[in-house]
Amino acid sequence: MYANEEFLIELLMESGNLTSADIEAARPHKKAQETIIETLLKSGKLSEDAVAKQLAISSGMDFIDLSKIEVDASVAAAIDVDVALRYKVVPVGFNGTNLYIAVSDPLDFDTLDSLRHVIQYEPEFVCSTQTQIKQCMMDIYSGELSAEQLRELSTGKVSVAGGDDSGGGGIGVGDGSSEGDAPIIRLVHQILQEAYQNRASDIHIEPLENELQIRYRIDGALHKIASHPRRLMSAVVSRIKIMTGSMSIAEKRLPQDGRIQASMGDRDLDLRVSTVPTSNGESVVMRILDKQSLMLGLPQLGFLSDDQETFDQLIRLPDGILLVTGPTGSGKTTTLYACLNTINKSDRKIITVEDPVEYLMSGINQVQVKEDVGMTFAAALRAILRQAPNIIMIGEIRDLETASIAINASLTGHLVFSTLHTNDAPSAVARLADIGVKRFLIASAVRAITAQRLVRFNCPDCIGPAVLSDKDIRSLKLDASQLADAEIKAGTGCRTCRNTGYKGRKGIFEILQIDQEVSHLINRNDSTPKLRSRARELGMRTLREDGVRKVLSGLTTASEVVRVTMGDSD
Repeated sequence: MYANEEFLIELLMESGNLTSADIEAARPHKKAQETIIETLLKSGKLSEDAVAKQLAISSGMDFIDLSKIEVDASVAAAIDVDVALRYKVVPVGFNGTNLYIAVSDPLDFDTLDSLRHVIQYEPEFVCSTQTQIKQCMMDIYSGELSAEQLRELSTGKVSVAGGDDSGGGGIGVGDGSSEGDAPIIRLVHQILQEAYQNRASDIHIEPLENELQIRYRIDGALHKIASHPRRLMSAVVSRIKIMTGSMSIAEKRLPQDGRIQASMGDRDLDLRVSTVPTSNGESVVMRILDKQSLMLGLPQLGFLSDDQETFDQLIRLPDGILLVTGPTGSGKTTTLYACLNTINKSDRKIITVEDPVEYLMSGINQVQVKEDVGMTFAAALRAILRQAPNIIMIGEIRDLETASIAINASLTGHLVFSTLHTNDAPSAVARLADIGVKRFLIASAVRAITAQRLVRFNCPDCIGPAVLSDKDIRSLKLDASQLADAEIKAGTGCRTCRNTGYKGRKGIFEILQIDQEVSHLINRNDSTPKLRSRARELGMRTLREDGVRKVLSGLTTASEVVRVTMGDSD
């Protein structure tokens, strides 16, 4: 009820409002869940006015009788009803640019400090009784309170906006929120739970001019799910920051990053949180990282049988560099983790260098890059080579120093996995050369380069036979022999796939193996188009050609393959 009851009792005894005899007389009547102050208030031995006035004097605040104050509507709008309920306070007037706020416990310094961060005005606190504050809430927010909230206020319950705000970076979402949870807490939990149930990979919470927009990225496409009053923005963002346990709710001018560990049913998820200040307020994006996806094997990535066999042989090589390329969001990290999961055995030491560490994997040593303290990719690589690993994963090769260390490691008996941002596999050779790696080293160290994209697969609940249009046939350059044995299928749209016809995403792949012939082309400094042309003659299948195979197998649609391989029309 009060933040520091022992100190309050001392104040009341010093002021003559209480005696030790009053306290001893109240103890036999004290219920299990009550405090001594609550028992004394209920018995009439102590008045709320006396408590509030003594707290005001000790805190240097003014005491205010709210029954004699009429709060203007513009003043009431200065604090959202959810914030008022959560902190049990009411706004009572303006003093220039400052806002007078009535509180019942000036000793609750956490509440006072939090209010300074969640309202848009500089607060000036005054003291009143809890009963008067609750009555004032009912008067000024009556049109915004639910029946349950009105009932709690009118019956005198003190926990009108319960819930745990301690943060710490962990939440439980799967069982829902209790009736006592604050509205903002329930709203945030609902957003997270709905995102999980809809298989979202990202949650976008975006302040617009007149609303707070909620969008989920599902199978790579953004869907607007809901909109809320814009006045909820500050409270929602503050709640998310508190849940990370590391982000500051006071800092709204700079970008911030954090993590939340969430339990949804029997699944453990990591949420990577990013906030960016915009002209309308802070935009929040939460990336949902499902730990169960660590158990993916190569078949779950989308490889067809022949490519799966080739790739499985590559990841079991004793040394060399295996590169995975593609734009941001093409599933490169998931592929690397699946590779490590496949070859993670007790007789091999595996170390990764990542920025950030997206998933924690059992049995693997993972190093987080921290450039602000000098822990760069290159610095981390130099250090881990002294740890005698068998296998190294580098989150991304970004510069010559990192590339040089990776190549040296591969040439001295280590198997190295890494990623590059290039559009196709042959372009990775030119990219490495551009950052300064000598071509003879590329030819000697790199064993294979895999380019990939993610395509949406047909929904298994509404899949059915389909027909390719003439435009699709021309786009994919299909001939009669290919269409003869094809099983063309598409999803018609249903509830489980949100009427899109697609459910889940898997990869299409382009695997360039660096054999003796390709090494010769690299050493000869052939251009990327020539390297690509020769690699295709030697058996490399392009991204679009792999996509065509999946269209003809009924796994995805022609429009989906064309969409993600627009630059691969050859």
